[in-house]
Amino acid sequence: MSEHYYTENPTSVIKEIHFHESMNGQELQFTSVSGVFSFESRIDKASALLTHAFSPSCQDIPLSPSILDMGCGYGAIGLCLKVLYPMSHVVMTDINNRATKYAKQNADDNHLHVEIIQGNLFEKLHGKTFTDIVSNPPMAAGKAVNLQLIQEAKFFLAEGGALWITAYHNKGGETLKKAMVKEFGNAIDVKKSGGIHVYKSCHIG
Repeated sequence: MSEHYYTENPTSVIKEIHFHESMNGQELQFTSVSGVFSFESRIDKASALLTHAFSPSCQDIPLSPSILDMGCGYGAIGLCLKVLYPMSHVVMTDINNRATKYAKQNADDNHLHVEIIQGNLFEKLHGKTFTDIVSNPPMAAGKAVNLQLIQEAKFFLAEGGALWITAYHNKGGETLKKAMVKEFGNAIDVKKSGGIHVYKSCHIG
């Protein structure tokens, strides 16, 4: 049976790529790994676009910023946002236990204090509330998984918080945006580049 980056317990041979990224004047070191999205020598374009498009929600209300990186992979989005917004509490989660292992390793290597949880979507996050949820969703996992992510996100967002999703618009992203409109009553294109869109829905309450 073939494995994917959303496999819970991958058994494929481990191969690593080490690379550096500059973020907010800080040099970050990353290790990407086979069997985890995305196994490259750089942060993938969709994740990078989301990172640069993001700005914290709930800035006008007395809530400590809290960011959930859903489907974190080896940690690119969540760790970059922690560098950009160091006062935020960042939680990173992924179904893939190899992903969460390497996300922790990358956090430790960069001396970044984040919370990392291995689990399927929101199953281990009950009782937690976030001012923002960000995701480069696992399109290869199928439409049902990604629609579930969008449908359940509002139950974990503070009022005034936002769901941010990045995707190729013509490769499933348009469908996700329509689902965001259905669930939240709103969705905007925050940024576009090379066919990739960053969509944002606000949780109005």
